[in-house]
Amino acid sequence: MPLIVRDHTWTQNQNTVYISVPLKGVKTANVHVICTDEYLKVSFPPFLFEIFLFGPINEEKSEARIGNGVAVFTLQKRTDELWEQLFTNIDKDKQKHIREQAILKVQEKEAEKSKAKATRIQQEKKYALETMMKLENEERDRIQKMKDEECAKATAQLDFWRETQRKAAEENENQQKLQRTGTNNNQLVYQKTERANATPAVTLLHNTGNTTSGQISRKQKPKDLPAPRSAGCIKISFTPRVFPTALRESHVPEEEEWLKKQAEARRAVDTDLAELSDLKEEERNPDWLKEKGDKLFMAGNYLAAVNAYNLAIKLNRKIPALFSNRAACHLKLRNLHKAIEDSSQALELLTPAVAANAPARLKAHVRRGTAFCELELYVEGLQDYQAALDIDPHNVALQADTDKIREIIQGTT
Repeated sequence: MPLIVRDHTWTQNQNTVYISVPLKGVKTANVHVICTDEYLKVSFPPFLFEIFLFGPINEEKSEARIGNGVAVFTLQKRTDELWEQLFTNIDKDKQKHIREQAILKVQEKEAEKSKAKATRIQQEKKYALETMMKLENEERDRIQKMKDEECAKATAQLDFWRETQRKAAEENENQQKLQRTGTNNNQLVYQKTERANATPAVTLLHNTGNTTSGQISRKQKPKDLPAPRSAGCIKISFTPRVFPTALRESHVPEEEEWLKKQAEARRAVDTDLAELSDLKEEERNPDWLKEKGDKLFMAGNYLAAVNAYNLAIKLNRKIPALFSNRAACHLKLRNLHKAIEDSSQALELLTPAVAANAPARLKAHVRRGTAFCELELYVEGLQDYQAALDIDPHNVALQADTDKIREIIQGTT
């Protein structure tokens, strides 16, 4: 049974009633109030204050202030008049009915508040989604604009080059015409000179009666032609490939196998997926999707980043960075088992172990080790951290984390 509070105080004027209820040392967080137009209840276990008001009030304009060990209520009267007393005496059945009506009214108000809150949250989510889509569209338009500008610039440069080539060809053709014209003129002058020199000889032969050779052959001057070019062989030598490791430590077959796997991974793209029907051509590129996921991860939108990596993996399952980066997203989202699976898949693709993929293997080991430690599987986590430390033994932060995990294991054994 609650303890009924009777040491309250109240005052009034024509339109307002003031009620002060002592809280008996109870914290304000434990105070619950129910107020209707004819009922007021203040519950602060183990105490209870309850009155059936003498006249109706306007609950919407009424106020309650709780603090400093007292609850003060300012109740606005519906009619401007002075009350004879604060509460009225009514039978138990009517009291029960008023209580039930007050509880129903409070429940309806709470339901309306919950519905309004859910609607507001839904609108905020919708606004956030629309904002994100707007930003993505703006970014896409910006990139497309840059592409169009670069294309226009390249087209202008190509047109300029073509015009330059055309003008150069015209100038060359004009020079050739001029040279041919000059050559023809020289030949005409030469022929006239030959005729002039040959005329006396013809006359002389005429006079002597030797007419058997009535014509004199005219020999043209031979042209000087360049000699044919001699055939030859041009030798080409290529710069030898230099591996990042020293020759005495290098594993050339493993390096070549890793390069071959990388080339095969770039070619293994499946573009016949149903999910790609509404995407642009550049959005069907795993590298573009990976870059998009990286930006979303940096912005803290881990779910969207996972979606980007998921589509990229559907396109190409042989790129280890996609699995490793998705494992980082799962770590942020506390999907620890998925983080372990993706890290393990990345490590399977990062074979053979060579210097070129050492940074990627280090990240995959650290992410899988972190997931193991979050699951309190410290022994497995220590193995991954130790593997990462073998790759980069001079990493101070990695060494500190490894020592901390080792101390946890030693403390629990």
